[in-house]
Amino acid sequence: MACLIAAPGKIARPATDRVKTDRRDAELLVRLLMAGQLSAVRVPSVREEACRDLVRAREDVRSDLMRARHRVGKLLLRHDRRFDGNNWTKAHRQWLNHVELDDSVAQAVLLDSVRAVDALLVRREALERQMAALVPDSPWAQTIGRLRCLRGIDTLSALGLAAEIGDFERFDRPGRLMSFLGLVPSEHSSGEKRRQGAITKSGSEHARRLLVEAGGTTDGARHTGASWLAARTVSPSTCARSPGRRSAGCTAPGSASTQSAQSAGPSSRSPSRASWQASAGRSPPPTDFAPQHDVGRGGGGHPALRASASATQL
Repeated sequence: MACLIAAPGKIARPATDRVKTDRRDAELLVRLLMAGQLSAVRVPSVREEACRDLVRAREDVRSDLMRARHRVGKLLLRHDRRFDGNNWTKAHRQWLNHVELDDSVAQAVLLDSVRAVDALLVRREALERQMAALVPDSPWAQTIGRLRCLRGIDTLSALGLAAEIGDFERFDRPGRLMSFLGLVPSEHSSGEKRRQGAITKSGSEHARRLLVEAGGTTDGARHTGASWLAARTVSPSTCARSPGRRSAGCTAPGSASTQSAQSAGPSSRSPSRASWQASAGRSPPPTDFAPQHDVGRGGGGHPALRASASATQL
């Protein structure tokens, strides 16, 4: 017997219907099912739920870390202690070790707040290592490789999107994927007047935040193909979304993909893949998750995956 799980938020109910009983609910569901007015939802597997819990656990730690850092910053401002430079860098952390407040109680609060920040950093690093180790054996390994072709999306962001969205194949066109994520404009039109407002913000707020942050990612410096290869050879790979922090999904210098890019000579007729991505400010995906199609340039893949490229322009 077939079982249909309907979305409760999309079940139509008259505004004047003030009586709710099990019999009336069953009759309403039968009528809507016969009329084809029920929207089915996809039930994730146990493995997918576990991956989603891991991604959201990292999101919770990220929010707690931001709040803890704000507490330290506001405490220092109340005592007129200011750092000449960017906060929460290596130099700023060393400066915090030498800050001494006039009151002993305030100094104890500062030390406790700094230790809370350090503890959250350790928790975040541990969760990110688990997420990076989960990618090769996850059911979205190929999807993650394709998503990493998009600007501003690395391994952790791609895993978060895959865990929140699930099966991309259930969206037959990009518009439905964007509607599922709440990235389409709201509308209240009637007659000849058309009124469009802000995005609907329906669906998963975690996936929506990842796409919006990826759209706002900009590269501070753009290199040519030769300078990019030289920089990749000398300096270790870092995360594009968090400069200074090593990314588990980036290709390390000296790997097979980097050596092949260095050995491949530039062509006068058509630029190589490495030089094209370097001119666009993007890094090539690792060999472990090399995509079969470049969805960022519309070269193939499922049409729903190409919707992320348009979402990065929001």
